[in-house]
Amino acid sequence: MAGAENSLFIKTLKGERSHRPPVWLMRQAGRYLPEYREIRATAKDFLDFCYTPSLSVEATLQPLRRYPFDAAILFADILLVLDAMDRGLRFEAGEGPILNPLDRASDLEAVSLSKVMQRVSPVMETVERLKAALPEGFPLIGFAGSPWTVAVYAIEGRGGTDKKNPKLWAYTRPDDLKAVLDYLVVVTTEYLKTQVEAGADALMLFDSWAENLPDHVFDWLVIEPTRKLVENLRSAGVTVPIIGFPRGAGAKLADYVAQTGVNAVGLDTGQVPSFVNTSLPKGFPVQGHLDPLSVIAGGKQMLDRADQIIEAYRADGRPHVFNLGHGITPDAKPEHVETLMKHIQAMG
Repeated sequence: MAGAENSLFIKTLKGERSHRPPVWLMRQAGRYLPEYREIRATAKDFLDFCYTPSLSVEATLQPLRRYPFDAAILFADILLVLDAMDRGLRFEAGEGPILNPLDRASDLEAVSLSKVMQRVSPVMETVERLKAALPEGFPLIGFAGSPWTVAVYAIEGRGGTDKKNPKLWAYTRPDDLKAVLDYLVVVTTEYLKTQVEAGADALMLFDSWAENLPDHVFDWLVIEPTRKLVENLRSAGVTVPIIGFPRGAGAKLADYVAQTGVNAVGLDTGQVPSFVNTSLPKGFPVQGHLDPLSVIAGGKQMLDRADQIIEAYRADGRPHVFNLGHGITPDAKPEHVETLMKHIQAMG
């Protein structure tokens, strides 16, 4: 880890408390920054941008030049593995990601793991370049979509849906869905292991579609694939901290923490600190969870809410990484991020 284990961020993920929470923001590199929009315009499309290491490196570094974040996160996309599986991924204006909807698990399994890894090899080059560009000991976060969330995109063929088709698979085609999840576990294990070999100091698993699932299917759609993924990574020799982010898990958060083996858990905007503190094991690290819309509004309400979140976990003695409850939005104001960062930095 080249010294990253001594960073405030990694120490917090390992259960240490400090004078202030380390800070980074989901989507801290992206469309809210004018300098990002400028370099984004130089790429043919978003996939071209993600697969061009020089551009992805620059996008990752841009927010670090503006703000004193405590970690960098690789600029990539959770759907690159589906692109590598020949699912016809494209990003259309006003539509978001579009894919060829999956009909059967064998369509994914037909693409070999070696072919998938060859396709995403530019991501590993980006990680290697970032480790060379970042100050020694500055932590870099690698990431992937969790199996359930990636399966939702694969089956629906798009995002922003009610997940009807994937949920119907859970009821009418459970064996097929399990096969999809199992193969995604295999692919994602290799994808994340290779990121760590390239230099990532921590990993994050984004389960953006964990919300609104009945508890009896949440266990095998969200918890079990994540548990297998974490177990596989540990068996493969990956020792870096792993953050799980089951957005919208609600009351199932405690089960997720208890059963998946993650080292820390990301909290969405709807999670309540008092519930978190009473539901999770004492001292288990958390990350989050300011409303991204609060950063659009800015002002006193933003700082007051940040203080409330920080103090709630400080009073409980809980290690806490400050972040948002979801990704920062394209219409967030950079000056509000600056105000927020200065406010937290002033804590010590």
